[in-house]
Amino acid sequence: MSGTIVADLPVALRNAWALSFGDGIEQRVPTPSTTIYDEPHRHLSRYDRSTPATGNPVLLVPPLAVTISCYDLRPGQSLAEYLLDIGKQAYVIDYGEIGYEDRNLGFEEWTHDIIPAAVRRVSAEHGGAPVDLIGWSFGGTISILTAAAHADLPIASVTAIGTPFDQRKNPGVALPRAIARYTGGREVTEPTKWFGGIPKQAVRAGFRVQAFSREITRPVFIARNLANTEALARMESIDRFIGEMPGYPGRLYRQSYRQFIQRNELAKGTVNLRRNCVIELSKLTCRVLLIGSRSDILAPAAAVAAGVDVLTGAVEARYEEVGGSHLGMVAGPEARTATWPLIEDFLEA
Repeated sequence: MSGTIVADLPVALRNAWALSFGDGIEQRVPTPSTTIYDEPHRHLSRYDRSTPATGNPVLLVPPLAVTISCYDLRPGQSLAEYLLDIGKQAYVIDYGEIGYEDRNLGFEEWTHDIIPAAVRRVSAEHGGAPVDLIGWSFGGTISILTAAAHADLPIASVTAIGTPFDQRKNPGVALPRAIARYTGGREVTEPTKWFGGIPKQAVRAGFRVQAFSREITRPVFIARNLANTEALARMESIDRFIGEMPGYPGRLYRQSYRQFIQRNELAKGTVNLRRNCVIELSKLTCRVLLIGSRSDILAPAAAVAAGVDVLTGAVEARYEEVGGSHLGMVAGPEARTATWPLIEDFLEA
């Protein structure tokens, strides 16, 4: 036992220095990629591969208020890397920074412009081949709405990870839904009008509050794992991910609250983004895979699974359950053996 402590001491000291005074345990090294086009809130990149790809190209659709690193957290925790390893050609659309000047952007900017343009370009890059969309959290919502709104788009399938449909089955929003019956939701919608949205500082703070147990036990975790470089690198990658979160546009946040939480329109099958922009989910016709987790407090498994009953026009709509937190499902160390193989099987079916 004493020999192990002595052997681990240099590693522990080195890690302690890196965390306290150095450059960190592990520097971020993104999977290499090439820019296809770069426009405001729409930077399309293709992940580089050295051999020809197989099957349909894949477009990774991130949610708002996070960076594209959700799909490329670190080596071994990268869905983008995994897709390349199984022979797929993966792309990702980056929305960049969101500020006060973007306060009037709503879901329709993504469902009727940003994502359709990316799908068409990716398809064109592969001779008109249909595209498989993969979206985590609101990225899944955006992908589902886009596929439902545009029957003409070359979309082969949508995989939505941790994407809730029925908010009645989400205990985390029960209180806001109850309050909104009396207030009309003004306690949420009015502040976002004043501030132009949810600033990035508030988004980061909110994510830490939701992971309060992780934050409060962080010193103990570091002390117990000071000689475990891999565990500290995983912790550091999540800290970096949270620290880079951008904000929400005001209009989009109000839509997500009113349409999805307050009115539960995703569960009802009809989403009213604007008076002349109504999306019927029954018009989605491609294959759909929904992935949820009972450990996800932001998008509980039951709320995700409800989508199967809503997407009545899909040629196939299936639900699969894995373990892990909201982020862990897509980027946790267990995702490689749980979530990602499900996606691989679905894409190859």
